[in-house]
Amino acid sequence: MRRTTDRAVPGGALRSPAGDGAAPSPGQAPGAGPTATPRPRRDTRWREATPWFFLLIPLALLVVFTYAPVVNMIAYSFTDWDGVSPDLKVTGVHNYADIFTRPELFQVFFVSGYYLAASVVQIAVALYFATVLSFHTRFRDFFKGVLFFPYLINGVAIGFVFLYFFQDGGTLDSVLRLFGAGTERAWLGTPASANISLAGVSVWRYTGLNFVLFLGAIQSVPGELYEASALDGANRWQQFRHIIAPGIRPILGLSVILSVSGSLAVFEIPYIMTGGATGTETFVIQTVKLAFQFNKTGLASAAAVVLLVIILLVTWVQRRLVPDDKADLV
Repeated sequence: MRRTTDRAVPGGALRSPAGDGAAPSPGQAPGAGPTATPRPRRDTRWREATPWFFLLIPLALLVVFTYAPVVNMIAYSFTDWDGVSPDLKVTGVHNYADIFTRPELFQVFFVSGYYLAASVVQIAVALYFATVLSFHTRFRDFFKGVLFFPYLINGVAIGFVFLYFFQDGGTLDSVLRLFGAGTERAWLGTPASANISLAGVSVWRYTGLNFVLFLGAIQSVPGELYEASALDGANRWQQFRHIIAPGIRPILGLSVILSVSGSLAVFEIPYIMTGGATGTETFVIQTVKLAFQFNKTGLASAAAVVLLVIILLVTWVQRRLVPDDKADLV
């Protein structure tokens, strides 16, 4: 007996075996499902434009308060504007020539050398303590807090504290007398001792930042690697050389960039402690004085552009020498 694929329903209509679906249209193949309704083009455009509406305010703030001032700064660097009068005269590259030819303007680059050397010490100290405290050490949480605490203090407060620390007969001289040194030297009286003292303060303050970066990078290395190396007889130095150092290379590169740019843009500590006197004037202090004390906004803008170019150049060179490749430790 022949069986039919359609079943009768009350009312004389036929229902397909697939259930309550609609009957196929004349242009649709039998057994095919209903065609999805295409989304209107207007709705699609709105969905694509929605992320830009969320980014509109942040982008506007970024352009108004970052990129527009940079463009104006570059434009002012080619003028002799004093920052007050509406009249300004285009001088071309005269301001840039003054920065690199006038000794009183160029010598601030040598002051940055003290802070650059201090940044090397800072990275080495932070890396050492981050490596030691990443293993099981007694009171390691306490030492983590001690190392990171100076970075939380305001820079102005640090400047005033160390101003009394280095003054004649101050805290440092008192501590040295306890050990029989008995020195009464002026720690901030000569360019060499003043810059070394200020660079030491910067090491004390910013070591905690590098310490936290290194500690987080070291703790992100899988613990199985340490266990396997310990089973193979590796000591702490070999673990650092073959596991820790390759694993934190991107963070180490970032720390170098931050240290170099920070050594060129030092401002708070020397400005509070010496005001740029006794040969401690940094690039940023000189730029601020040119703009607001001597009313040479055009020359100050050129100095700021030079600083920006130097930082970008150092970053580019560092990225070329040490590419930011992902380390494969497995």
